[in-house]
Amino acid sequence: SVRTVQEELEKALEIIHKVPVQACGSGRTDSGVHANFQAVTFISPIDTIPVEKYIPAINSLLPHDIRVMTAEIKEDGFHARYNATSRSYRYFMWIGDTPPAREMRYIWPLFRKPDIEKLNKMASCLKGEIDCTTFSAAGDKSLSKFRYLEKAHFFLEGEKLVFEIEANAFLWKMVRSITGTLIHFEKMGYPTEYFKEVLESKNRKLAGPTAPSTGLFLHEVKFDGIRRA
Repeated sequence: SVRTVQEELEKALEIIHKVPVQACGSGRTDSGVHANFQAVTFISPIDTIPVEKYIPAINSLLPHDIRVMTAEIKEDGFHARYNATSRSYRYFMWIGDTPPAREMRYIWPLFRKPDIEKLNKMASCLKGEIDCTTFSAAGDKSLSKFRYLEKAHFFLEGEKLVFEIEANAFLWKMVRSITGTLIHFEKMGYPTEYFKEVLESKNRKLAGPTAPSTGLFLHEVKFDGIRRA
């Protein structure tokens, strides 16, 4: 079995409450993907624990690689998944020579500096409501492949190249597929308009390789934006 954040949280919540408590996250991440931010809701069966006490109480029961940072009471009916208006991911690539050992779990080593201007020109078509079939995995069970993309762009952060993408929701492995395709097309010298043609083809076979899970982080979940269908 694969260890999950939800499972670890529910174990801690059950110890605190003495009964099973379901934790509902704002979304799922692939195996091997990280999260700098995640929102989770649960309904407490008791009202005697002050909300600020949940942070140290839960953290004392969690493994060291999962931390609760804030806690607050929300209005009835609030749900971390269904009330979220957008999610953003950041994918980290190493463009220097030899990455430090501590970085290897959290990056995709490219060992070269891609043409960032060209990458951003290719990614500029990733805005608005788009049929993302080209970048959907074979096992994706989503009823619709349409997603509303708010932004997608590359920028430098020291010796790392970062790809940030924000949308109302994502298909399974969609971010990794887009990242891998953009990097592959730039490396192969394809014209910038070719990426848009592949996107519009809705043909998964024309996409590039899927980027490894190591460099991908769930970066932010927003609840105050425009809700997209």
